[in-house]
Amino acid sequence: MADDELDAGPAPTLPVWAAFGDLMAGLVGAFVLILVSVMVLQLDLTDRLQAEVRQREAEVQRRQALEQALAGPLAAGRVTLVDGRIGIRGSVLFPFNSAELQPEGRQLLKSLAGPLAAYLKGRDEVLMVSGFTDDRQVRAAAGAGRGTGPRFADNWELSAQRALTVTRALVDEGLPPSSVFAAAFGAEQPVASNADADGRARNRRVEMAPTPRRVAGAQGRPGGG
Repeated sequence: MADDELDAGPAPTLPVWAAFGDLMAGLVGAFVLILVSVMVLQLDLTDRLQAEVRQREAEVQRRQALEQALAGPLAAGRVTLVDGRIGIRGSVLFPFNSAELQPEGRQLLKSLAGPLAAYLKGRDEVLMVSGFTDDRQVRAAAGAGRGTGPRFADNWELSAQRALTVTRALVDEGLPPSSVFAAAFGAEQPVASNADADGRARNRRVEMAPTPRRVAGAQGRPGGG
């Protein structure tokens, strides 16, 4: 009996092919996990790319619609349109150092109100009217010291009053009050050098730009300044 037990030999071991099979199964499982992760990442990148393309296409369409709405004033050279911002030189709208509209400026705003109202209708956008000045300090208007003219404390106040004047003029011409607001930037954000007269004249301007409307409950107005 003891001899039989001694002759039985060592216990059987796991066949090599079975161990190799387990290894291959593990490798296949890891490959599948990597493949699934890559596919998920690729789908995510594709979705992001498509969303970005749609956003760019919508922006191009928005600018094209704005160009079409302002075709007349743009063709006449009365306004500029750069990156969706409508620009008007201050000298067209106001006398120097004043926030009172000139007849030419009032007529221009009258011609813009209808196209802008049509553009904004049905869109989730509002019109931001921004006032800008050059970097020279404002001086009291003629007669201001005798109480017969307006006095502006600084360029901020002048740019704010000009933006408000344009905003009110547009509303008077039919633009819904809920679709427009004013912002003031003073001498900030110049578009030209203030070192010469031409550059300062370019910096004295009013810009109008459609901007997304804030969602309900958001604090403040979009793009306010």
